[in-house]
Amino acid sequence: MPFVTWLANVMSPNLYISTMKKQKFILSMLFLAGSAAAALAQTQAPVAPVAEKIPYEIKGSQGPRQDPYYWMKERENPKVMEHLKAENAYLGAIMEPTKALQEQIFKELVGRIEEDESSVPYKLGEYYYYSRYEKGGEYAIYCRKKGDLTAAEEIIVNGNDLAAGNEYLSFYIEMSHDHKMAAVIMDVAGRNFYTIKIKDLSTGEWLKDEIKDTRNGCIWTTDNKSLVYGVPDKETLRVYQIKKHVIGDKAKNDVVLLQEDDQTLDLYAYESRSKEYIFAFASRTDAGIIKYTKANQPDVFTTIEPMSTDHYYTVDHIKGDEFVVRTNYQAKNYRLCKTKIAAPAKENWTDIIPARDNVFLETVEFFKDYFIAQESTNGLTTLRVISPNGQNDYIKFDEPAYYATLGYNPDPNTNDIRFVYSSLITPYSTYEYNVTTKAKKILKQDIIPSGYDKSQYVTERIMVTARDGKKVPMTIAYKKDTFKKDGSAPGYIYGYGAYGYSNEDYFDSNILSLMDRGFVYANTHIRGGQEMGGSWYDEGKMMNKKNSFYDFIDCSKYLIQEGYVGKQKLFANGGSAGGLLMGAVSNMAPELYLGIIADVPFVDVITTMEDETIPLTTFEWLEWGNPKNKAEYDYMMSYSPYDNVEAKNYPNMLVTTGFNDSQVQYFEPAKWVAKLRATKTDNNLLLFKINLDAGHGGQSGRYESLNETAFMYTFMLHCLGVTK
Repeated sequence: MPFVTWLANVMSPNLYISTMKKQKFILSMLFLAGSAAAALAQTQAPVAPVAEKIPYEIKGSQGPRQDPYYWMKERENPKVMEHLKAENAYLGAIMEPTKALQEQIFKELVGRIEEDESSVPYKLGEYYYYSRYEKGGEYAIYCRKKGDLTAAEEIIVNGNDLAAGNEYLSFYIEMSHDHKMAAVIMDVAGRNFYTIKIKDLSTGEWLKDEIKDTRNGCIWTTDNKSLVYGVPDKETLRVYQIKKHVIGDKAKNDVVLLQEDDQTLDLYAYESRSKEYIFAFASRTDAGIIKYTKANQPDVFTTIEPMSTDHYYTVDHIKGDEFVVRTNYQAKNYRLCKTKIAAPAKENWTDIIPARDNVFLETVEFFKDYFIAQESTNGLTTLRVISPNGQNDYIKFDEPAYYATLGYNPDPNTNDIRFVYSSLITPYSTYEYNVTTKAKKILKQDIIPSGYDKSQYVTERIMVTARDGKKVPMTIAYKKDTFKKDGSAPGYIYGYGAYGYSNEDYFDSNILSLMDRGFVYANTHIRGGQEMGGSWYDEGKMMNKKNSFYDFIDCSKYLIQEGYVGKQKLFANGGSAGGLLMGAVSNMAPELYLGIIADVPFVDVITTMEDETIPLTTFEWLEWGNPKNKAEYDYMMSYSPYDNVEAKNYPNMLVTTGFNDSQVQYFEPAKWVAKLRATKTDNNLLLFKINLDAGHGGQSGRYESLNETAFMYTFMLHCLGVTK
């Protein structure tokens, strides 16, 4: 009996115990089997799991479709868990010979992080707040000091204590306005359902209050007596209610302040810069509507501007009787307006920053006597300080490509503003800029404890001509003494291209492990993001979605044709909607890649967009398409990765998922992998890595996440035949 078959039998549903400890025990039998496993590897290759085909007809909006792997959607079906465990066992057997390399790379990655790192403190009220890590600790510790930074440290909450007994933790805090209490918002499963607990900082005791199944954080009312928070639907995860919880009361008595019944809209609450108002933002991917209420006693919400197609706007309040509005109404690249609170509809909006064809208004932050506009031109960011007299001062940056953004500036009365700067070769740096003196100073730059010499690395910004003539930005980086532009180097290309999310060129010390081994790293800025303005997004969604795929393929071809990367030495990576990108390019241009890594990939487009009970479906119809519309259905069907798997050769592939993923359900990549195994004609690796205790973002601890990165890098090096 083959070892993996025996292992699958061991993991039968009758013996399964749903804990990470049991999972680790079973996998240890494979990873630590020593000479027995080694002997097996020499005599017989591991056998890939073959998923059973069970006939099933989906009664779709455009007619029936057959899906023999539909049964994998049954989360409680023991057969599903048995299959996922068998996939993990197969992955372990294939990668067992690479364990030494995995460990080597993991140590490299750990060596580049400050294990006792602290954030830059910021002042709020009488306190300086910051977070820090302890050596060996997986999670952040939130702290503060009263008066000045020489005062005694007060620990607000220790993430390592919160994580005790759990395999996963995502958490953050919200301080009350009087600094006496902290709301701790945490998820211990990875499903994006958060529990809010409250800690009394004067006593160090936890209050009895416990609000379960929330999402998108919480807001303290200005009297410090209540919390305002969002409630998601248990099935779709759409936040449909905004509730108020009175401190000391039971959660079952919480009052609904606002309910959104439109199934295509997702609610989000946030507070104004002035702390005087709470805004409720109901949105889908193309449009939104904002309502407001007073933050001291939130009650009835009042509409600012009714929803209309293709109109997306945000609102803030700084002081006085006016709101400020960032809007794409009659402004594809957005403009900034002001309006009286008493008459906030768009016919009363007057420009502060008018619309411009060549400048994209990313965001604006207001201070007492000035404001800062974060803008981009040709995909490169500038920060513009605008004084009341109209004077403009620009904070500019010198590298050919970089990431720059406003930092955390909670105090609107300061003249010192913080911003963050980075590039593919410049570590994260926090700066402070004085708007009066124009002086700029660095407060902190991330340290690479194992050593890093920026001068040994190069970054370039390239404009790739896509097949339709559009110029697509791509940023690359490599190490001088390991890279040769002669068509011999391996390459790693990353992409996303969806939701108007800009794929920024920030520093990732992990990538050094690849560049030090001769890799070229390429970061693409394909259509579907907003790197090149509002139109860049429109040209990469809905009936233009294939532009995202074509842009990525054309960037990949450029790397090979120009000698940056050798033929059959290029690896591609993307996650979530970027995983859809990976699925599409693996069908459209598999010959370009030696390997593809698809993280938590959205690959079963039609089935997901037709199922309104699946999380994040209805309010994404205007991102991908509504299958009830025949033209949109046909277009999605033409690129949906799952529906376009063919009997042909595919690259080596590593696919990942989290069993608790609420954004891209585990069964999408599970079905895709099963179909690929049954259909493809090559003998290349197809590995499926299932994290049974995490969600969309993978493992939560910083060391656990580094283990995942080390595994991915080892997969690529293994495909290249590199052993160290």
